[in-house]
Amino acid sequence: MSKRRHRIATIPGDGIGHEVIEAGQEVLEAAARRFDFSLDWVEFDWSCDRFQKTGQMMPDDGIERVREFDAIYLGAVGWPTVPDHVSLWGLLIPLRRELDLYANVRPVKLFEGVKCPLADRSPEDIDFVVVRENVEGEYSKIGGRLYEGTPYEAANQVAMFTRHGTDRIMEVAFDLAKRRRNHVTSATKSNGIVHTMPFWDERFDAAKLRHSGVDTAVYHIDILAAHFVLNPDRFDVVVASNLFGDILSDLGPAVAGSIGIAPSANLNPARTSPSMFEPVHGSAPDIAGQGIANPAAAVWAGAMMLEHLGETEAAIAVVDAMARTLSDKSSRTADLGGTANTKRSVEAMLSAIQP
Repeated sequence: MSKRRHRIATIPGDGIGHEVIEAGQEVLEAAARRFDFSLDWVEFDWSCDRFQKTGQMMPDDGIERVREFDAIYLGAVGWPTVPDHVSLWGLLIPLRRELDLYANVRPVKLFEGVKCPLADRSPEDIDFVVVRENVEGEYSKIGGRLYEGTPYEAANQVAMFTRHGTDRIMEVAFDLAKRRRNHVTSATKSNGIVHTMPFWDERFDAAKLRHSGVDTAVYHIDILAAHFVLNPDRFDVVVASNLFGDILSDLGPAVAGSIGIAPSANLNPARTSPSMFEPVHGSAPDIAGQGIANPAAAVWAGAMMLEHLGETEAAIAVVDAMARTLSDKSSRTADLGGTANTKRSVEAMLSAIQP
């Protein structure tokens, strides 16, 4: 029998993206050797640096070029010399939308050794997943500006919620809950947003009927954010619209100690195109090139990629190695109160993965 092979498009992007993607590749390669499969990497230079040289974050045929891969491994996008709306709408958002990566799945977990900002909380208290709708909702291009530069200037932005898009993200959340602790919480704001959020609530109610064995809760986004801080142990799977999910999936890792270890999976559950996996900490220009970036988020995102590719044993081994590294001050990076640099942290993970 031939060895299992997976072709991965890597987009290191900007800043520490290069450092953490290289670190993640080392760890994933170690897992591949242990569990007898191979990862074939092809790197693309799509980034703000490319934009400054060519006027494009990626080439015109970029989307078609990555369609042939089994997955995409993304580092970080953004640099101070390029406006954020240019870098994001030139690379990350087109990848998400044109590849129909409609489910953004972001796990939140407190690990041993990571200091929690909440008093008297342990790893057993914080372990949930935010499922964010990733291609429509509030992040719509519908809208515009009028009378720019005058006292009568106006801006309009239209949120777009479809039944198709809303129902399918609910399915992802409920299916995930059945593999976890069987509970889904919906983030809404139907007491203030008069059209889209009541529609969201209606579709959540319809999903509850399709999945009658799953326990549910509904919170308005403001009190839900408060409960992330006050009662994080209440949550298992949280499903949210694009904007609400974006905010909650940053708040969650902060509650768990650091956004620096937060991973993300941009999934095409139908598998009609490759899914994309990335850390969510950003390009961190202030520490880029210093060799001190925390590789944990990229490694965890890589483990999610292995899980998606069917390499479940390897994915578990990678997360276990990352967790052991985080538990030890000598292999944690300085942002988590440790003494390790990126290289030392990766070396500890590699040692932990060896059989």
